[in-house]
Amino acid sequence: MTSFDLSGLGWSDHFARQLNGASPDTAARVTTVHRDRLSVLSPAGALTILPDGPTSDYAVGDWVLHDGTQVVKLLDRKSLIQRRAAGEVARSQLVAANVDTLGIVTSCNADFNPSRLMRYLILAANADAIPLVILTKADLVDDDRRYRREAESLSPLVTALTLNAKDPQDVERLTPWCRGGQTLVLVGSSGVGKTTLQNVLTGQIEATQGIREDDAKGRHTTTARHLRPTLHGGWLIDTPGMRELGLTDVADGIAEVFADVEALATECKFRDCAHEGEPGCAVQAAIDRGDLDASRLAEWRKLKREDEISTQSVADARARDRTRQKMYNEGKKRSRNKRGD
Repeated sequence: MTSFDLSGLGWSDHFARQLNGASPDTAARVTTVHRDRLSVLSPAGALTILPDGPTSDYAVGDWVLHDGTQVVKLLDRKSLIQRRAAGEVARSQLVAANVDTLGIVTSCNADFNPSRLMRYLILAANADAIPLVILTKADLVDDDRRYRREAESLSPLVTALTLNAKDPQDVERLTPWCRGGQTLVLVGSSGVGKTTLQNVLTGQIEATQGIREDDAKGRHTTTARHLRPTLHGGWLIDTPGMRELGLTDVADGIAEVFADVEALATECKFRDCAHEGEPGCAVQAAIDRGDLDASRLAEWRKLKREDEISTQSVADARARDRTRQKMYNEGKKRSRNKRGD
């Protein structure tokens, strides 16, 4: 692999301030999180090291300090993309860390789903990452502009591009978001072209599979997350297709994406206004005037409620895990004392 200096790896003053006397030579960026180890990259080259704790505490894109064998310190992140993990067990799943742009990949067909796009926009806003909607398969529809207009109408924060992922010249339009040490992470459903985009941007070839004609959905091609250098001096993280996108701990992101609703809510006569017809409700007044769509208020309520319930469930699960770990450690200590160790 080509050698990189710290700046080329995405290092910034945010991380330099956390050295606290440690040598920058001990800094490395996580490229892959394995079951029991981490692959990292530093100016000295690639290395495999052991984590200081469970690997679930680490995300691709993290910066760590290490001693050549093990992590000494996980540096505070400047951004973190996370979601509620799929399944019934309440836990959060780290998707990627220290990213500059969240590339939300969908396609100009049945995969296009404004409600799901809104969830991705919330993840981006919560992480203070730039949201970039990448609309693939533009060559297969008569009017790709309507998809772009609808995506951009979801939030003033959005930039949307329509392109043909199989056309290298078209994909080159993504260059501004993955050069000069910047990190772009690609998220979206299976079969929308994430791996094809990665192949063009990084010059690497990975298996891709076609879409199923019955539902316009593809099959999984990416099975793990990796940080890869792009041909333009930046970094790309590809992710497995997400069938579910549960939200957790994203109150700030919801507030930013729904800034219009949040601002109106502060103008209500009563601080505990439920926006359901109370006197002096600024939100309902805006709906009556036609300044706010009632469906947007309904979506805001739904997402806030989901986030509150999920965040509390994940917090409760973490507390139970800490209690079990503490009991386990105390049991091991008592056992050692009995043996006289």
